[in-house]
Amino acid sequence: MRNKIEGVLTAIVTPFDAEGALNLPGLARQVTRQLDAGNGIFCGGTNGEFFVLNEEEKVSVTRTCVETVAGRAPVVAHIGEISTRETLRLGKRIAALGVDAVSVITPWFVPLKQAELITHYTAIADTLTVPVFLYNIPARTGNTIAPETAKRLAAHPNIAGIKDSAGSHESLSGFLKVAKEVPDFVVFNGPDSLIHQGFVEGCAGAVSGLANAAPREINAIWTRFAAGDIAGSRQQQETVTSLRETLYKVCFAPAAVKRAVQLLGYNVGNSKYPVRISAEQEAQMREILKAHGISG
Repeated sequence: MRNKIEGVLTAIVTPFDAEGALNLPGLARQVTRQLDAGNGIFCGGTNGEFFVLNEEEKVSVTRTCVETVAGRAPVVAHIGEISTRETLRLGKRIAALGVDAVSVITPWFVPLKQAELITHYTAIADTLTVPVFLYNIPARTGNTIAPETAKRLAAHPNIAGIKDSAGSHESLSGFLKVAKEVPDFVVFNGPDSLIHQGFVEGCAGAVSGLANAAPREINAIWTRFAAGDIAGSRQQQETVTSLRETLYKVCFAPAAVKRAVQLLGYNVGNSKYPVRISAEQEAQMREILKAHGISG
């Protein structure tokens, strides 16, 4: 087996202080909160606002997550940069911290052919010793990993799977087909709306941004499914989907999640996304959290 990572990984937020510097004690508290709910950790991703962190901050975030988890759950760290060279430089530093795997987003801004994506990912998998997960999020990068490309890359002994955040059942199904054809290649679902369906169809796990605000509620989708309570898992998904749809209507999803965590009483600071949340929007979020029974 190339990896044994399964279940829910929370795409952990990166707390900042009032001056915008890293709040590492705050990060450790959030990691502990997720561990207590039964979730693993995915750090340095979209909800972690990786694009506003410099290399030293990314290393500090990952080190804090690994040290706080202390082997209690998997830690997967995102290392994707716009170039292969920068990804490898960061990847070597992150791998040395003891993460269980790394995740690599497709390069952005420059439109790439599938052959170029294969070259990029192969170079990373050849160089790093830690397992590599492909990360497909075309709405944010402009580059899509095709299922056939994933299948070719899956033949690499150090490419463990893919995190699919394309947001569609069609995209997820394409990668799940690859997983059925390639031993030990696994699929992690990104969108919170597809967690249950992903498990039903063969996903090994889910990487959830919403779990920052609702760690136990998200985890229950997995634990009920793993226990054979498929109907209960589906019912829990419906509750989570309602929370997701209403909360994400207020503003851009990662910014909404981070403010929700703040409203639950945790000092994680403001998002550095250029999103402005009004007092009226905050009031809406409070009502949404209350209506869904979400508390700190």
